[in-house]
Amino acid sequence: MNITLNLIPIVSLIAGILILIIPRLLSTIVAVYLIMVGLVGLFGTGNFLR
Repeated sequence: MNITLNLIPIVSLIAGILILIIPRLLSTIVAVYLIMVGLVGLFGTGNFLR
């Protein structure tokens, strides 16, 4: 059985909640999000789970 986990929607949801709670974290959260999107784009989602 293969379980596929989509990281982007989960990270987006967590980032959005954190920005609502603590607006000062906006630039840090955006930077981390963009780095994660870039890594997923380069290496694909399957490589993080294997």
